[in-house]
Amino acid sequence: MEDDSEPEQSSWAYLPDVCLRHVFHWLDDRDRSRAALVCKKWSCAMDSGSLWRCRTITFYGQPSRARTLEFQSALWYTKKFGKYLKHLEIKLSNPYNTPFIKKFQVIMRGLLSHLGKCNSHLVSLSIKYLELDCLIWKNVVRAQFIKNLAAFLKRMSNQLDYLNLKGARITLEEGCELLNSLSSLTNRSFISEINIEDFFSLHLSVYSSALFHQTMSKFHRLTILTFNYNCISDELLDILREHSSHSLCTLNIKCHIHDPHGQVVSGMSWANLAKRAPKLNVNFFFERVMKHDHLARILLVEIPVRSISLRSCYFSDPDWTMRPTLTNLLPAYWHGLQKLTLELNNDHELLDNELLQLILSCKRLLFLKVWAFLSVSFMERLLQNRAERKCILTTIKVRIYTAQDDSTEQEQLLADIYRKFKYLIDSELNYFVITYPVV
Repeated sequence: MEDDSEPEQSSWAYLPDVCLRHVFHWLDDRDRSRAALVCKKWSCAMDSGSLWRCRTITFYGQPSRARTLEFQSALWYTKKFGKYLKHLEIKLSNPYNTPFIKKFQVIMRGLLSHLGKCNSHLVSLSIKYLELDCLIWKNVVRAQFIKNLAAFLKRMSNQLDYLNLKGARITLEEGCELLNSLSSLTNRSFISEINIEDFFSLHLSVYSSALFHQTMSKFHRLTILTFNYNCISDELLDILREHSSHSLCTLNIKCHIHDPHGQVVSGMSWANLAKRAPKLNVNFFFERVMKHDHLARILLVEIPVRSISLRSCYFSDPDWTMRPTLTNLLPAYWHGLQKLTLELNNDHELLDNELLQLILSCKRLLFLKVWAFLSVSFMERLLQNRAERKCILTTIKVRIYTAQDDSTEQEQLLADIYRKFKYLIDSELNYFVITYPVV
């Protein structure tokens, strides 16, 4: 006798669409394509806009058949799901020659053109490390890419809320052209977050440019601005105070040795901005700018500093004497400093006492990262003060440089210190301390 009953269906057949979408969210493109072929229900679920709102498209420089498919995949995605896109990140990884850059430019022209026509939801765009000053970017290709990107930014200017062009490395005129695209429709922009760190080419004194000041005056609702110190001037601080003080929360400022940083900025300009923007926090990132007189010209007491990072990048210079910086400059921020990063090649001076005193003076310091020549006993003294509640650190990450090839003895001392303060470390701290031979 034949069994006329229908075959029993898997429980997956009855899974609600909302649950299917949640599962599909964790699949990569290849698995999503395969899942869409299972049945009509899954295929329909796969076309849900919620699955395609965020996208990272990476263009790899090394030639291969798989890399060619990535170019095709980028256009396919844009045409099929681009209308749903809210957050787009473009990555250019290790571009290796001019033909590759030309192909990238052509693909980006098509991608941006299609998105500009079909998308009305994009709020976040990130295209980092373009390095347009490299020789593989020929003038014609470079000019065409900037033109296409400017047109796209103009079209999206009313909806974009976040733009990251870190590492673009373009001229002052080209940079202002791109930034002006965000305000070209209404002569003002209400974007809230911009990252233009390393946006301009090296060695440019952007701070003295009237064109840059005019461009920045069109932003009226900045919340977070990330940029280089070579853009800072009294004029820029006044512009931020006038147009964005009601919204401004964070300034992330990078100061690199190869960027001009000798300009004089008034403490009064900082004070006026801080007064009008009471939520403002400033984070400084110094790379190889270590001389005390240079830092003293930049780190004014009127600045509401929350975080400072000083990195020598393994370089050493007898003129880089950190003691006055630790004892005179940084203690001025005792009331607001929450995060301190020091990566120093201080083989010519011991800083244990000065660093410990600075930590104890900063009443809100929560995060400490130090790579430097320190004695192991520094860690014991620091943890003892933390156990006695003389500081409120919650993160301690230390790499103790040593000139000895064999650091077994120091590692044993660190292990003993850990055992002594084990309860404190395990219950209250994010703690990582090692020795590191520097020969």
